[in-house]
Amino acid sequence: MTELDCTAVELGKKIKAGRVTAPEALEAVLARMDRQEETLHCYVTDDRENARKKAETVQAQIEAGTLSGPLAGVPVAIKDNMNTAGLLTTCASRILNNFVPTFSSEAVKRLEAAGAVIIGKTNMDEFAMGSTTETSYYGVTRNPWHTDHVPGGSSGGSAAAVAAGECYYALGSDTGGSIRQPASFCGVVGMKPTYGTVSRYGLIAYGSSLDQIGPLAQDVTDCAAILEVISTHDPKDSTSVKRDDTDFTSALKADVKGMRIGIPRDYFGEGLDGEVKDSILSAVRQLEEAGAVVEEFDLSLVKYAIPAYYVIACAEASSNLARFEGVKYGYRAEGFDGLHDMYKMTRSEGFGPEVKRRIMLGSFVLSSGYYDAYYLKALRTKALIKQAFDKAFAKYDLIVGPASPTTAPRLGESLADPIQMYLGDIYTVSVNLAGLPGITVPCGVDSKGLPIGMQLIGDCFQEKKLIRTAYTYETLRGAFAGCPGKGKEGGQA
Repeated sequence: MTELDCTAVELGKKIKAGRVTAPEALEAVLARMDRQEETLHCYVTDDRENARKKAETVQAQIEAGTLSGPLAGVPVAIKDNMNTAGLLTTCASRILNNFVPTFSSEAVKRLEAAGAVIIGKTNMDEFAMGSTTETSYYGVTRNPWHTDHVPGGSSGGSAAAVAAGECYYALGSDTGGSIRQPASFCGVVGMKPTYGTVSRYGLIAYGSSLDQIGPLAQDVTDCAAILEVISTHDPKDSTSVKRDDTDFTSALKADVKGMRIGIPRDYFGEGLDGEVKDSILSAVRQLEEAGAVVEEFDLSLVKYAIPAYYVIACAEASSNLARFEGVKYGYRAEGFDGLHDMYKMTRSEGFGPEVKRRIMLGSFVLSSGYYDAYYLKALRTKALIKQAFDKAFAKYDLIVGPASPTTAPRLGESLADPIQMYLGDIYTVSVNLAGLPGITVPCGVDSKGLPIGMQLIGDCFQEKKLIRTAYTYETLRGAFAGCPGKGKEGGQA
């Protein structure tokens, strides 16, 4: 362990105390990237020269006393679907392979104002469509724990970078579990806030009613501090919510006495790996011994979540991705004959197979004759799922479940069967359909040496209950061993 092997908040304290400097922290991260990136491929774009300049500037501001926040000087990575002014933003797609935005997303701007040092943009499933970070145009990201396994997705690059020590924390986006599932696969903490808590301005949209930006970090304290910085009411985002309870670090208390925790029987039945189930239930017993009241219940409607989610998400994706046609920005095909031929050739060459699959599905369910049969029915199902959660939260403070049915699969396994990949989102998509907050915390390691994550789900705007419970569990669990390959030439094979 070195002075720089610490969490984001711990590093921020050390920088303020003068024990290390922001440039030293950045160089430690860059050294790890030089050793590991060829194997892991967490990043699409490396912006180290600008990061070095920023680190020097931030260090001077810290020393002058003009920057004093908990994340000042701490290196961060940004998922490649958030606009960063002057820095390539590709959504891991060929169609945006040359897109350099003129403005930054609101979440990025808030981090920069807090003194964050942006290292670069992390790899992801193309346009956030996937659960493994294998659909990226720029190649796969590997799980630092075992490099022949996936890191999850779509925020797999961000999760892997945090786990491997290639940044101190990262931003991801969550449309159907894309923060919580890779956090589980990579043994880090990932949080999806209530829909509307973090501005979506500058986030390149996949499913506008489902997308939400959130943090991936080494522990719950980091997540609370990051969420406190990026949460804001933003008039540029019509779905942004004005809240006066975003002091999330105030919830970092190890106390769950009287907390009512519900365990959905639907989440612990057929299809859940035995080691994952045992690890999560063991974690729940620790919370129960600490004073929480634990009870099983039937959540219902779980089996309808996947079809409802994919109908709604693909419908919104087909509309959102219509803007990428080679006219204003991004890739444009050559050798076309007329405008319509340019559209067809550009989109055929610019989009990958998974994105095309979802665009076609979305266009189908929105088409005449099928709109009522599929899209409206999915919206009604979404409303019923929200009602089921409302009923559960009338009785429980939070719900506990897995983030994924299994630990990280091997590379290539999921792509062979897209339907099976979609079914892997069974425990996460309902949270997005209902606009709820969720957090994943590491709670064990399976017999293959791969991490297991426990998912906590709260009612709308109840992030503090999730943070308090997750922090309590972390305290009871003790230090998580962390990725065995951290700082080396990737993880185990």
